[in-house]
Amino acid sequence: MLGSWKPHAEYQQHVTAALSLVAKMSPWPVLEHRLSISKLYILNLDPLKILLEPLYSPTGRPSNQQPEIFRSLVLMNGLGYSLDKWLAKLSLNPVLQLACGFAGKLPGVASYYDLINRIVKLDEKPAVKSKKRKPKKKHGKEKMPPRNPGIVLKIVNSILKGRRLDCRPERLLQEIFAKVCVQPSIALGLVPSAASISGDGTCLATGASAYGKKICGCAEFQCGCPRRFSDPNAAWGWDSHNERWFYGYMGYFISTHNPAEKIDLPLYLRLVDAKRHDSVSAVVALAEFRDLYPNLKIDSFISDSASDNYATYKLLGRWDVSAVIALNSKGSLSCPQCAADKNGRPLCPGGNPMVNWGLCDKNKESPRRKWRCPRALGKCEAGEACSSCSDSAYGKVFYTRPDDDLRLFTKIPRDSPLFKQKMKERTAAERVNNRILHHYGIERSKARGKKRNSFFVTIAGFNIHLDAQINKLISESLFDFHALFGIPAAA
Repeated sequence: MLGSWKPHAEYQQHVTAALSLVAKMSPWPVLEHRLSISKLYILNLDPLKILLEPLYSPTGRPSNQQPEIFRSLVLMNGLGYSLDKWLAKLSLNPVLQLACGFAGKLPGVASYYDLINRIVKLDEKPAVKSKKRKPKKKHGKEKMPPRNPGIVLKIVNSILKGRRLDCRPERLLQEIFAKVCVQPSIALGLVPSAASISGDGTCLATGASAYGKKICGCAEFQCGCPRRFSDPNAAWGWDSHNERWFYGYMGYFISTHNPAEKIDLPLYLRLVDAKRHDSVSAVVALAEFRDLYPNLKIDSFISDSASDNYATYKLLGRWDVSAVIALNSKGSLSCPQCAADKNGRPLCPGGNPMVNWGLCDKNKESPRRKWRCPRALGKCEAGEACSSCSDSAYGKVFYTRPDDDLRLFTKIPRDSPLFKQKMKERTAAERVNNRILHHYGIERSKARGKKRNSFFVTIAGFNIHLDAQINKLISESLFDFHALFGIPAAA
């Protein structure tokens, strides 16, 4: 059963009183970790109790110190420790113990893993199976092609028919992240009310061996006998950035950029099969994202060319979300209504791109976009084709609707300054990926298993949000570390 749970207000009173006494004797041990202490101080885990209670039996031996263990994991990731080294560090540092809220005997490593196993219910016992050889074919800077080219459309159609994708083992972990971590950021205005979100995939190598452990008696190492694999869910995937094969998982993260605060924040974190194409991950992630944040309006979805397919545009169009997706250079640019260039601009008979003249019928469900003759507007010189075109001084006019071609005639025109500005925000996803993998050491940890990697990726997301939240509170003079713990400002 879930044992005693100290409410957040009581935790704050406890940590303030305890660390103030330490600071009176010597402020330096407290000041050394002032950022980490500040982040834990504002981390309200009261909503976490509601989410964890169903995981525990109403009878039996109580599981105590669950909020303290969770704070400890956040602090461990923020300071860059592995779990075994962290427990050794924590046992020798009373300031860090008090910051986590511990009082008395510290929990052992089994208590930490028990909490992780309850939150992410995924069976990862070592499995005996045949070894899968590392693929030989290389794909260069391109991603691996989808194994089933029609799967994205099938998924989109099932989503639009009302299918909910809520049977994943990470569902509770994502709810914890959304309600405990992201909601406070939304309340502070760090996440815009109409958010532009960016989706991007990233590679995460597992710490387990891709060759497994021999369990047969064969003298030859390269025998084809089944082996025991400590990470049974890992697979070979192609890292297009480094142009190499990796063994592990593919992460697909959704992030947002706040231009006013100049910060990038993760909103959705998920690890998937290393062989899964980003086009599949994108539509699944969008459906799960809407389910996690029903009250958050999505203004636009920004992605690289991996999501440049008609099924994704169809899904975004039904949800009234602007598609800001880079065109795939290998894709066709033909349109039955007109010829168009790579920016989705209709071409006049002379082959010049026509000029965007804004929306017409704005109040209708499917407004038209008006395009005018570039010669009449002085954008190009008159050519031979102009003689067979309109002789009006106003010039030839062309109208397009998004329904004409969802991919070319996007809600935000591809050649507009707004489209280019939003496309620049796509780097927010790359910066968030970099912070999670490198700044907070997920890639260096070499953890084994989807369960642990998913959990610690989420904890890294907690730290990114807490960094932004504490900076916001400090900038608005709503948090003063020195005054809180009675430390002179000069110290």
